Amino acid sequence: MCRIGALLAVLALSFITLLGGASAAQADAAPGGPVAFSLPASLDLHDGTVQKFNGTYYAYGTAYACGFHWQETNTPWCGFKVSTAPSLLGPWSTPTLLFGPNDIDPYTGKSWQVECGGNGAGCFNARMIQRSGWGSDDGVWILWFNSPADYGRDKSHAYNAMGCNGPAGPCGPSAGPPHGSYTKPSLKYCTGNGDMGFIDSATPGAAPALVCTMPGALSLSIEELNGYGVGGSGVGGLSVAGVKNIESPGGWYDRSSGQYFLTYSDPGCGYCTGTGTGYATTTNLYGTWVAPPNLGFGQPANGRRLISANSCGGQSRTVSVVDGQAWQGIDLWTGDRNEAGARMMFVPLNSSPPSGTPGDGQVWRPPLALAC
Repeated sequence: MCRIGALLAVLALSFITLLGGASAAQADAAPGGPVAFSLPASLDLHDGTVQKFNGTYYAYGTAYACGFHWQETNTPWCGFKVSTAPSLLGPWSTPTLLFGPNDIDPYTGKSWQVECGGNGAGCFNARMIQRSGWGSDDGVWILWFNSPADYGRDKSHAYNAMGCNGPAGPCGPSAGPPHGSYTKPSLKYCTGNGDMGFIDSATPGAAPALVCTMPGALSLSIEELNGYGVGGSGVGGLSVAGVKNIESPGGWYDRSSGQYFLTYSDPGCGYCTGTGTGYATTTNLYGTWVAPPNLGFGQPANGRRLISANSCGGQSRTVSVVDGQAWQGIDLWTGDRNEAGARMMFVPLNSSPPSGTPGDGQVWRPPLALAC
């Protein structure tokens, strides 16, 4: 378990200055560090991730350009799309659908268009994982996402898992052999309807952990996947780090410090700009997570767990790990119910032991910082 007074890692997040109306990826490099980049708004990919499979880079996200408007009934749902590139800086291909909005949701027997667009609840958080090095270790790709209407209808959890025939799809039953399939996951701890992400385990052969936001006070839960990656193993926990009113979790294991890091939008709020990015740490993925508490009377609860008060003017989403480097995704929302014009930026997360950072009881300086 990490203690507040223990040695904390420093996350140095550098990023590019985003120019309005840019139609191609913009990039800049921190001295001696990885390059930060943004996806052009023309890709229409949101609340997603970037990943690398077999030497090709993939960007996943939720589409809006067909006319989806959040919380408006009978809105068209545009689906999840993927774009590919030879590098994180592009050029990115024209995005294609991972499965069709008119495909049938096996859980409800209705189309995904009805499930995701009928009542305006949407479907979000496209997360592609691969069974490689854990579980059945067969290299199959699995798409996870949430469909909040499930929880609103009968309080069943909102999560879905589809087998895919490749990292660019197609996914789900309509994809056909060899791997097209659908599972409504069996879950013990992630039983709500919120955002979600994954954290790879540092233990050889262990499955990734699903981290999710729970309804109500918007607390965090964590749950180990089973060997097929389409449900939970029964290992996990509730109220991660004791944080509340947050969303968009994700994390990674940092070998240099021997710690897991978790980041999240702090507070949680739909399509908000300028929200904070909070963090928590642990040395045991399913043990006790710690988010630095604030001190004093009348102080904001998240005052010392924020690595940025405004997330560079956007909203933090989940974490992607590519080529061993962790990236913080940030949606640069426009504030509309249709976010087709929003861009996503990805900021490198780098950790190293703190230098001269005083502990609690002294003048406190944040051990984490977002360089906006």
